[in-house]
Amino acid sequence: MTNKSFIFFVFIILGAVQVLPLAHAQEKNAFKSTPYPVPRFVSLGSDKVSVRTGPGRKFPVEFVFKKKGLPVEVVLEYENWRKIKDHEGEQGWVHQSLISGKRTGVLQGEALVAFYSAPKEGSRLVARAEPGGVGKIDECRAEFCRFELSGYKGWVEKAHIWGAYTDEVFD
Repeated sequence: MTNKSFIFFVFIILGAVQVLPLAHAQEKNAFKSTPYPVPRFVSLGSDKVSVRTGPGRKFPVEFVFKKKGLPVEVVLEYENWRKIKDHEGEQGWVHQSLISGKRTGVLQGEALVAFYSAPKEGSRLVARAEPGGVGKIDECRAEFCRFELSGYKGWVEKAHIWGAYTDEVFD
C-alpha cells in the first residue's frame, strides 16, 4: 500500500468513526423535536382538537376533544406533531399549535377529593370535590399541588391528580 493510499484509508476510517455516533444520536432522538422533556404534561389549547392516527394532516382524524384546558401527556414528538395521551388512556397525534404549556389536572379517586389550606395532610379543610373535575395546577411540592377548580383553591395530594408526576416540583 502506498503512502497516499494509506493516508486516504486513515481519513476514511476517521470520518466513519466521527459520523457513526452522530447518526446514532439522530436515530435515538427521532421522536423528540424540542428541548422539553418527553413525557411531559400539557393541556389542550382549543375547544376543538382533532386527534389523528399519525403525525400529519394526511392521517385520518380518530376522535375530537371538545374541552379546552383538558390535561394531556405528550409521549412522543415528531416535527410539529405531538402524540398525546389523556387520563383515560386515549392516544393520538395533534399539531403543536393545539396544545398549551398551561398546567391542568383531573381529580382522581373513589371518594370526594380534599382541598387543604396548606401543603400537608391535617391542615384546615377548604373544600371537597368530586373525582373527574378538571382544574388548574398552580404549583407542586413534594406531595401536594396547589389546585384551582370552580373558584375553589387549595392543596390537593398528588395521588389524587392526573396531570402531575409524583416526583415533580414546580411553581
